[in-house]
Amino acid sequence: MSWYSLLQPDHVYTFLLLFVRLSTLFVFLPFFNHMSISPQIKGAFAFYLTLVLFPVVPVTQEPHSYAMLFAAIFSEVIMGLIAGVILNIVFGILSYAGEQIAFVMGFSLASVIDPQSQIQSPLVSQFLVLLAMVILLAFNGHHMILTWMVDAISASPPGGFIFTHDIFDYIINAMANLFMMGFSIAFPIIALSLLSDIIFGMLMKTMPQFNLLVVGFPIKIALSMAVWIVVLGSMMLIFKNEFLAALKVMMDWIGR
Repeated sequence: MSWYSLLQPDHVYTFLLLFVRLSTLFVFLPFFNHMSISPQIKGAFAFYLTLVLFPVVPVTQEPHSYAMLFAAIFSEVIMGLIAGVILNIVFGILSYAGEQIAFVMGFSLASVIDPQSQIQSPLVSQFLVLLAMVILLAFNGHHMILTWMVDAISASPPGGFIFTHDIFDYIINAMANLFMMGFSIAFPIIALSLLSDIIFGMLMKTMPQFNLLVVGFPIKIALSMAVWIVVLGSMMLIFKNEFLAALKVMMDWIGR
C-alpha cells in the first residue's frame, strides 16, 4: 500500500471513524476513563492504536453527504457510550453495595468527593470500587477490553454499529440487576446489623441502663467489620463473574 493511496478520501474517512471509535471507548470504558489519566495520554494512546489497527480495518466508502458523515460519527460515539454503560454498571453494583454497608455501619456521614464521578460517596463505596479496579488489573480485565476493541473493529466496520432492541433490553435488565446484586453483596452485613439491633433492643428492655450509643455502636461496627473482612473475597469474586458476563455479552454483539 503506497503513501498516496492512504491519502484517498475513503482511507481518510476510515481513519477518522476508527479514531473516533477508539477515542470514545477510552472516554467511557472503565480503567481507561479514570480521571487520573490525563486527556493527552488518552488521546495519544487512541491515536497510536488507530495507527496500529488501521491496516486491518476494512475500508469504508466515503459518505455522499455531511449528514451521512455525522450519522457515522454519532454511531461510533453511541457504541462507546453503550459499552461504557454496560461495564460501569458492574462497578455500580459495588458502589451500591458500599452505600448499603456504610448505612448499616453508621458510616454514611463519612463521605468524600469521588475524583472519578465528582459526586459525594461513602468511603466504603470508594474502597470497594478501587479494590475492584485492582482486581480488574490482576485478572487482566484491561487486556480483555483491548481485545474486545480489536474484535469489534474487525467484526463491525467503522460507522456500521446499529443500536438494536436486544442491546436496549440488556441494559434495562442490567440496571435492575444492579440493585439486586448490590443488595445481595451487602446482605451478610445488613443481616448481621438487623440481628444486632434486635439483640440491643432486647437488652435495652431488660437493662434500661444499657447505653446504646456508648456500647452498642462500637460493638455493631466491630461485628460488621469482621463479617466484611470474611466476605470481601466473595464480593470480588462476584465482581469478576459479573464483569466477565458483561464482556461476554459485548462479545456476542460482534459475533465472537
